[in-house]
Amino acid sequence: MKIYESLGLAIPDILLPREEIDLQKWAVIACDQYTSEPEYWHRVEELVGDSPSTLHLIYPEVYLNDPDKDGRIARIQATMKDYLRRGLFQPRSGMVYVERQTAHGWRRGLLFCLDLEAYDYHPRACSLIRATEGTILERIPPRVKIREGAVLEVPHIMILIDDPAHLTIGPATDHSQELLKLYDFELMFEAGRLRGFLVNQPRVEKMILEGLSQLANPREFEKRYNLPEGTPLLLFAVGDGNHSLATAKTIWEKTKAASGRPEELKDSPLRYALVEVVNLHDDSLVFEPIHRVLFEVKNPQDLERELGHFFEGRVEFREHRNFEELKAVVNARTAQEQIAGLIKSDRFLTIRFQKPAHNLTVGSLQSFLDDYLKKKAASGLDYVHGDESLLNLSRKNPNNLGFYLPAMDKEQLFPTVILDGALPRKTFSMGEAWEKRFYLEARKLVD
Repeated sequence: MKIYESLGLAIPDILLPREEIDLQKWAVIACDQYTSEPEYWHRVEELVGDSPSTLHLIYPEVYLNDPDKDGRIARIQATMKDYLRRGLFQPRSGMVYVERQTAHGWRRGLLFCLDLEAYDYHPRACSLIRATEGTILERIPPRVKIREGAVLEVPHIMILIDDPAHLTIGPATDHSQELLKLYDFELMFEAGRLRGFLVNQPRVEKMILEGLSQLANPREFEKRYNLPEGTPLLLFAVGDGNHSLATAKTIWEKTKAASGRPEELKDSPLRYALVEVVNLHDDSLVFEPIHRVLFEVKNPQDLERELGHFFEGRVEFREHRNFEELKAVVNARTAQEQIAGLIKSDRFLTIRFQKPAHNLTVGSLQSFLDDYLKKKAASGLDYVHGDESLLNLSRKNPNNLGFYLPAMDKEQLFPTVILDGALPRKTFSMGEAWEKRFYLEARKLVD
């Protein structure tokens, strides 16, 4: 593994499934998707069966509250060892250039390792690699249990770079015909096509690293965002999978603490995490909102009153004829307005926050939802991708309430994180649920 400590990255040794393995069954979507839709994961299970698949190497979060949690984790870790023992992987060394078909075109990315020493997920971090949203600390221990003792990692983490000139991923795109094609196939359930190429040309690798070095130039960084001299550099911002990266960081810190000679761990595979890096300026990269659903609300008829009380009367409600009209009003808001939608069975309302304390609509709404859940006024809250899923879940039970949120302008992301720190959790999503990263490549976590 080639290490570039100043850039916080390493070029990995990866494992790909052998050629005879059915990639459509092997590759499954990120484990934190469809968390309130077990029927999706049942379809995946039916399609995959006993075939070799990353489904058997991950823990879909829809099952996190099942009673057999420890048994599932043990089976995952045993399957990882079994796949290695059976020789189901073929090794490759190098970055992987990825092209993923989405509803908005082909999203392009680069797969390599990030150095967990350069990552900090705390809200006011000044590290080279930072979280873009608040980290829910209670979500880390269950993930640690899954990763601890695992001999493999399969990544769904997506990292963003702010590269308007396309200096980093551009060279791989421009020279993709010269690279070794690793795979090219249709993903399950019409989720688009996936292509991967090994960056096996030294001059292309050199151009990629030179592009990252330009982005990491302190003077250029300060000029780009009009920052004072000495402002800590932000090179990589976590777009998807922050809790998975935070889990890897937690295990790395525990490993160092348990070692009597941490300096000997410099090249440990646990120091790194395999990620896909995507350019914020990729035309196909669209920021979608992440909506909310409150489940089994005890007194849904009192919600407007509860909102009014929490915000001391600084909210206004307007009723709309249907979901489409609600969405149109929310999405037509001005930059100064904070408006969210509320779905109450067959009623559609907008909530206008007046003189809000938070900079973003999601921050205003989330402050209320956190307080509401502390009062045990609902059985739970989920974060939902996609308008259809929001509407279906909101109507699944008459006591469910859905909240429709506007999308964030992606150009705001880096300046906001640099100046204000991490955004409220689940502020944005990079595409719809079906457009998320599918697991495919793996990396060994043991020497």
